[in-house]
Amino acid sequence: MATNESPNESTDESMAKKATAKKATAKKAAVKKSTAKKATAKKATAKKATAKKAAAKKATSDTASAAIASDTAPAKKAAAKRSTAPAGEVAPLDVDVLARDGSRVGSIELPADWFDGKINIPVMHQVVTAQLAAARQGTHKTKTRGEVAGGGRKPWRQKGTGRARHGSIRSPQWIGGGVAHGRVPKDWSVRVNKKVKRAALRSALTDRRQSGVVRVVRDLAFDAPRTRDAVAMLEAVNAGGKALVVVADRHEATVLSMRNLPTAHLLVVDQLNTHDVLNSDVVVFEEAALALIGTGRRSSTVEEVGA
Repeated sequence: MATNESPNESTDESMAKKATAKKATAKKAAVKKSTAKKATAKKATAKKATAKKAAAKKATSDTASAAIASDTAPAKKAAAKRSTAPAGEVAPLDVDVLARDGSRVGSIELPADWFDGKINIPVMHQVVTAQLAAARQGTHKTKTRGEVAGGGRKPWRQKGTGRARHGSIRSPQWIGGGVAHGRVPKDWSVRVNKKVKRAALRSALTDRRQSGVVRVVRDLAFDAPRTRDAVAMLEAVNAGGKALVVVADRHEATVLSMRNLPTAHLLVVDQLNTHDVLNSDVVVFEEAALALIGTGRRSSTVEEVGA
């Protein structure tokens, strides 16, 4: 049976089919390429995020170490600073030595190891937080239902009373009962590396020195305990506000003279710490105490070792 379809129409139909197939193939290739690009981008993003997290973790863990490593030779830095200072200019570590009446009796160079370091706020925060945590007593205590006296008998029978089922009148929901999940004694202290403690103290003392609130007094051993003498001394050396007084050894008369002053806090040099330095407006050092900073000794123990 003969058909009416011409050769031209058959050719056009086959070409249309080929074009459609070609378009479908191109579309599939485009979709495949787009999917591959998205997968690659996703992998790159995940890789960047992982690298960023690792870098942040490393930076956090190395904060204290970097602070200590960047300040390994404060004495050399101070010497270089002084050597480049113009002639006649007072070196930044030089301070006046005062008498108790406020008169100038000389000058002294503050130890560069403690007063010319790098100020590192995160390290100071870490040490002060640990100090405040260690000061907590941690003696808080509540009794559980097993520690409260009484309650050994079942208050009423299990069924038939119309009331709730109870096995003891010392359960937490009863008045006079124990406490559920109550506080128990705890040690709040946090261990801090010794080098981090020293770096924090160096930062605090450097901050006070740069703020110009470090005073040095020749002798702080009072002859007799008299609070008005302590007030007169602090006013004479311009130690207003909260004053931290650091002495070379425990002078009983000085301790008794200072203890009634709400704005003064006295420490022996072997007790010097970051929190008390930062909690003060002015730091008053006895001249003999400067050489003992960081040694863990006071003048009496140094003399005993020397003898």
